[in-house]
Amino acid sequence: MSSHAPISLRVTIPVCGFRKGYAREFLETEEVPPPSTVYGFLLSLVGEEDRRAYLGTQLACAIVQAPQVSTVLRTVWRVKSLKDKAGNPQLPGVGSNRRPDFQEILTGLELVIWVLDGPLADRLRRASSSPADIERFGGLSLGESRDLVNDIWWASDLTGIKCQWVTRDPQGDLPLPVWVDHVGSIGTIWAQFTLVAGMAIAPREGAPQWITIREG
Repeated sequence: MSSHAPISLRVTIPVCGFRKGYAREFLETEEVPPPSTVYGFLLSLVGEEDRRAYLGTQLACAIVQAPQVSTVLRTVWRVKSLKDKAGNPQLPGVGSNRRPDFQEILTGLELVIWVLDGPLADRLRRASSSPADIERFGGLSLGESRDLVNDIWWASDLTGIKCQWVTRDPQGDLPLPVWVDHVGSIGTIWAQFTLVAGMAIAPREGAPQWITIREG
């Protein structure tokens, strides 16, 4: 039995995007952050660089303010050619290794994250009580490095707040990665989810809102 209640964080992100895994010509976004992205955000928050340090963590996520979806035109890097026409090395983002593409972005996302009692929850509690002791670098983001977090409230009062739960559902219409293989794709773990309306209170242990972070 857990010795502590789950820790909760209420987070706002003014601009962000969670690119769909197989989006190519038009960079569509999911309207909720994938579990793998939420886990990466938590690691960054406490200054942990080892992705595997807290495998087995159980987290839950709920949207309390649905974002607006917009489309922008931006320059996207790709690897089209390793050499230019003269045979010289061609770097990423240079020459044919970049192109304009339309991309969907979200504005005004607000969510609550719960982390079930365990090693990562303990470290988050220490971070909340002694933020000056955190050793980390770079801007804190959820998703791409440009998608900076604006606010974090620790264990804020969520009484009476409605939300949309990111819920495990084998028949759900949201395929989201739980773990991402950054070298290839064979080790990426996908799971099906659906959004379920409810109230923003910590789910009971074993509820389908809890997602276990595991490696592929």
